[in-house]
Order: sequence, then C-alpha cells, then structure tokens
Amino acid sequence: MPGINRRAFLGRMGLGACAVASGGLVPATLIAGDRFLGSPYVKEALFYEKLDDNFVRCRICPRECVVGPGQRGYCRVRENHEGKYYTIVHGRVCAYHVDPIEKKPLFHFLPGTTAFSIATVGCNLECKFCQNWEISQEVPENVGATNMSPERVAAAAEKYGSPTIAYTYTDPNVFYEFVLDCARAGHEEDLRSVVISAGYLNREPLMGFISNLDGIKIDLKSFKDDFYRDICGARLKPVLDTITTIRDRGLWLEIVNLMIPTLNDDEKEVDAMCKWIVENLGDGVPVHFTRFYPKYKLKNLPPTPVSTVERAREIALARGMKFPYVGNVPTGNPGESTYCPGCNEMVIKRAGYAVVSIDLVDGKCPRCGTAIPGVWS
Repeated sequence: MPGINRRAFLGRMGLGACAVASGGLVPATLIAGDRFLGSPYVKEALFYEKLDDNFVRCRICPRECVVGPGQRGYCRVRENHEGKYYTIVHGRVCAYHVDPIEKKPLFHFLPGTTAFSIATVGCNLECKFCQNWEISQEVPENVGATNMSPERVAAAAEKYGSPTIAYTYTDPNVFYEFVLDCARAGHEEDLRSVVISAGYLNREPLMGFISNLDGIKIDLKSFKDDFYRDICGARLKPVLDTITTIRDRGLWLEIVNLMIPTLNDDEKEVDAMCKWIVENLGDGVPVHFTRFYPKYKLKNLPPTPVSTVERAREIALARGMKFPYVGNVPTGNPGESTYCPGCNEMVIKRAGYAVVSIDLVDGKCPRCGTAIPGVWS
C-alpha cells in the first residue's frame, strides 16, 4: 500500500492507533517516568477502560485505541503510564489568539464579538488538507507551548474583552479534559465556550461537551464515507450521529462544509447532504460552504472556484435551508450576510470576518417580526 504511513494504515484497517500488543503507534514515553506525574500538563484522562496487562482502551472517540504501557493513542496526546491513561496537554497551550467569532465561523453566535481562541497539539483525524497540520499532526514535545491554567484562560478572555472562549485550530476532542475545565472556569466569570470540531467523538464524552458548552461548530467534511476513509482516516456515520445528538439536545450548532475540487464538490453530493440536514436537523441550522486552498498533502489541487460555493448555496436554498453561507470568498459577497426568511431583507451585513451592521431587535427581524435562530445576547 504505497504512500501510506503506519498511522494511516492502522486507521484504514480499523485498528485505531495501538491495537497490537507489540507496541503502540507512538512509541516510548517522552516525559521521563520519574517526572511524568509531576508535569503540570499531565492529568488522568476521562473515558477510558483498564484492560489486562496494564493496557487501556480509550473511549473518547470512535477509534477506541487500545494502548499499551508507555504508549500513546492515535492523537499523540494521551498516554498510558503504568496502566492508567493520561492527557499530557492539560494547560499546554500551543496557540492562542483573539479572533472574530465569525472566523470560527459562527455567524449566529454573538455576532460582531471576539473569541479568545486556544489550542493544544494533536488531533484524532489526519485530514490531507489540514490548514493547521504543523500543530495538529505533531507531538507535544516538538511544539512550543504556554502553560495556561483554566483560570488563566478565563482571565485572558476577560482581559481582551472576549465574551467567548473558543477551542479551535486543532480538534478539541483530544484536549477534552482541558476544554471542560476551561468552560467551567469561564462560566464562573459569565464567559461562553464554543468548540470547533470535526465531531469524531463518542456519545458519552459528547454529552459532557453538550452539558458544559454554549455552542459547537462541526466540520461536515463530506457526505461520502470513502472521502472520510481515504482523505481523513475516519468514517462518516459517527460524525452524523454527533450532529444529530447536538441538535436533539438543543445546543447551538452550525455546520461547515469545506468544498474541495474533484473530491467533495459534486452537486449531487451537495444536494444529498442538504436534504439530510433539512430532514434531520431542520431548516434553521446555519451551514457554511467554504473554499479550499491547497495545503499540507493536497497541494496538487487548485483553490475552489467561488462559483462552486455559490452554487452550493443555491442548492441549499432550493432544499429549503434558511441560512446557507459562503466562506473564503472575496469580501462583500452577498452569501456572507444573513437574510430574514420572512421578508428576505438583510438583517446582518458582513464583509469577510467583519460585521458591518446588525438589524435585529431581541433576535427578531424589525420589519416582519420573524425570529432568527441564534445566540444573540
């Protein structure tokens, strides 16, 4: 199987990361044993099962990695130390920034505000088009980091005037424990928390997210299982299950579909996805069709034409979606703005990540009184 590393091979074979007794995917504890539990970044993980011979089975995501002593899971940030499983990135923040909430993108969540955005190293997918592969596909020891406690994260958000903490850049599933602790610390200071995720998460930890977060943006990368398998090293069904569970539980949800030329931009696939969304989630969920730019292992493909995402928006509207958007387009595209589904008047005008104007009164159109779903205050 040329061109496939061991990690991708195990993922394709359905073995997770470390499903062999002879050793895990990521060998050797890189934090010395006598210092392991003294590291400020190490905390016992949630959602794992102890097995015989000091092996453990991770229960965070559908991979359910079986990890031997001294080994790490597929995500490279959860380690088996003497038969207990630990996250090794609790507070190990490799990236932080103050972003417009629209950059996440979340268009119906406190528009015009900022989010204090943080990430640790690691991911439980290996998307060939990853924009942040330098941190998502690395081990923690190879990336500089700042030690930030949950209280310090909340204090930083307050300092920069951000009403929201966003867990983003890499997939927050892999620094799950830190997300929960930060969200709880933030809530004590009246700060919101949102996760920007691919949604490759088991149901029980997902329920923990739903109970502690204020919103989630899910990347629905394709509506084809073979795309997930070949391009991301994952499967489609767990993502769809995550999305429907979030919607059923009432947590604010927005969806992004990154459209990649020749891989997931077929109009029939877009139509099938839009049909599924309307039937399973309703017509009021914002869906963002965004353009791809060559990156990581997909540098051979061209950027997505603007016309492709505009056509996807047209298909979504024809399927009855009320809030389809286009992203990564030249500033001022009409598909960036929000329109009232009652009278079709613009209620939020955007130019790129900037909000030009908001014309809502208590979350309703001031002209016809139609309620616009979202988190507005």
